[in-house]
Amino acid sequence: QVQLVESGGGLVQAGGSLRLSCAASITIFRFNGMSWHRQAPGKQRELVAGITRGGVTNYADSVKGRFTISRDNAKRTVYLQMNSLKPEDTAVYYCSTSDPSNYWGQGTQVTVSS
Repeated sequence: QVQLVESGGGLVQAGGSLRLSCAASITIFRFNGMSWHRQAPGKQRELVAGITRGGVTNYADSVKGRFTISRDNAKRTVYLQMNSLKPEDTAVYYCSTSDPSNYWGQGTQVTVSS
């Protein structure tokens, strides 16, 4: 069983920054897809950003230009740098793997105050 542990969430004022980390219990090189998702209260979980083994990234329109996803295969960690945070970014953020297997972390809370 693969374990993913997210960290780095917290309370921040609008315009601030946070860096989320997702540490895996095994090498993440085996997963072509690593991604961050988020779920706000009363809303469906949505994809925030994804990155392939080769470093190709994709982002939700709502975070383009503000968030950056990266992965360090040697450290078995995926990061999400979040800048210019807005109150609407408030959510629980989850890390996940894909291709060939889908695993999820327990999530980390991000709260952005106005």
